[in-house]
Amino acid sequence: MIAKWIKVRVKPDLRQEFLDAIEVDALGSERDEPGCARFNVLQDTVDENVYYFYEVYQDNDAVDAHRAAPHYQVWKNAAHTLDGPVERIETKSVFPADPGYWSK
Repeated sequence: MIAKWIKVRVKPDLRQEFLDAIEVDALGSERDEPGCARFNVLQDTVDENVYYFYEVYQDNDAVDAHRAAPHYQVWKNAAHTLDGPVERIETKSVFPADPGYWSK
């Protein structure tokens, strides 16, 4: 399993547009992508303009399928809502190690 931790900063005046787009991507990812086990969107407790995505994919093919999905394009079209670079950390799942745990 591939797990991604993504951090973004949003322009305050475009926050709702960002939220609308990332909701489409997150819900579409979990609903429509067999290889996406999780897509959580979290808001920082100190800075309301900072958000984190926790994404878990079966493998690199699932990541590629995610990037080709229509809901991902909605997210890409909202890139102008971000304030600064996207920070990415890629990891692999250690616990739970059983791929069946992540099954939908």
